[in-house]
Amino acid sequence: MSPYESTRVRFGKVPTLSTLDVDDDFVLVDSGAWKAATRELPDPIVMLQAGVDEVSRVINREASRTEDFLVAARSTTDVKYQAFIGKYMNSISPELRRISLIVHDNPELNYEEFIAHKALTDFMKKQKGWKVTPSAYGIPTAFIAEYDSGKPGPVRDALRGIGHSCGHNLIAICSTGASLAVASAMKDLGVPGKVILFGTPAEEGGGGKIKLLDAGAYSDHKVDINLISHPGTVDDSVLVRTTAYHNFKVEYFGKEAHAAAAPWEGVNALDAMITGYNALSVLRQQTMPGDIIQGHITNGGSAPNIIHAYTSGIFVVRALSKARLAQLRKKVEACFEAGASATGAKLKITSIISYDDHVPNKALGLVCREAANNLDGKIPEPDIDLINGQSGASTDQGNISYAMPSLSYGFAIKSEAGPHNPGFAAAARTMQAHGRALRAGEILAYTGIQALIDEKLLKDAKDEFAEMVQKL
Repeated sequence: MSPYESTRVRFGKVPTLSTLDVDDDFVLVDSGAWKAATRELPDPIVMLQAGVDEVSRVINREASRTEDFLVAARSTTDVKYQAFIGKYMNSISPELRRISLIVHDNPELNYEEFIAHKALTDFMKKQKGWKVTPSAYGIPTAFIAEYDSGKPGPVRDALRGIGHSCGHNLIAICSTGASLAVASAMKDLGVPGKVILFGTPAEEGGGGKIKLLDAGAYSDHKVDINLISHPGTVDDSVLVRTTAYHNFKVEYFGKEAHAAAAPWEGVNALDAMITGYNALSVLRQQTMPGDIIQGHITNGGSAPNIIHAYTSGIFVVRALSKARLAQLRKKVEACFEAGASATGAKLKITSIISYDDHVPNKALGLVCREAANNLDGKIPEPDIDLINGQSGASTDQGNISYAMPSLSYGFAIKSEAGPHNPGFAAAARTMQAHGRALRAGEILAYTGIQALIDEKLLKDAKDEFAEMVQKL
């Protein structure tokens, strides 16, 4: 019985702190009495062990979607899993460090990550019991590695990215280490189910996860939940939420004419672009918090004495949700249509790529938060974590979160600069960052194991996901 299974227990009313129910390692008490009893304690986190009167180390977690409190000793089973994961991750740290440096020191463009692909697939092929498929689903730098315990159970997947100034070398070793730790627990501790490591290239604007999703990689492998991580410089967060994103190209086609001799014979595509661009600035006054409009002009014409026949630009629109993004896109496109109407130029808008916002699964988040805080983390209560975990960035992981229950654990590394900066790229190579990535791997592995052994946790995660999808 895992701690999560107890969170649905309805507590009775008792006048004093007393045991209501004892189940092996767990003691459940009345929430009001518990609050009263712990009010004077110097350490707000305490633990009551079955049959023991003394108060020692604490796990006290508010039940999901109820006002009940769970007070429980961490079971010996959960202690065993966490200790096992930590020991295992330490044992493979040198190999993960080697892979991390290969990925970091050899930056490669979207869908050209051949060095990283080889380093990771060669390593996974050496792991006993793993089935590795390089260049999976027709994508040269994608791969799939699968470990089957042979026992019926859910399928957990971990995803990794490949890159440089966003710390994708750390994402790679975090998910690789976590997957190997879960597989080792399957072999040595009898954990059921399957674990799959998806090698997903081109996260930075290429949408590798989306391509695998559309190709059926996740449905073919009957994936139940999805876990990933991402480094940054802000506080650690379990319930990371990213913005929905749409990247598109705008082109105007006009008619050339001599700008001094006969400008009236031309149709000015640059005027159309400038009108559309200025209309965006006007629109921003009426946009909502979380709406972001970005862009730059890539072709502004050929010469000053010519009425410009062609202009182009690349633009990005972001919003807090895919639903809001759809609304904002209509408003933005209307701005560019205004440029065409005002000048007579022909407008062409071409979509480049779109990412959904990432919606974290709160049921999985409860266990992930527990794992992080057991490792001296300071993840706050879910309502606060959701606020802290809101990011203006975007990722193709968002599309995964609309296909299955997902978490993207955010962990901080020491850096003078944030992601997408040379300073952050340098920080992602340090031993401090390596240690933080391994710790994140431990947290993901523990969360994955709990999802594999706790049927109620898996059901709650899936029910929450189904409810989210139904509201779309």
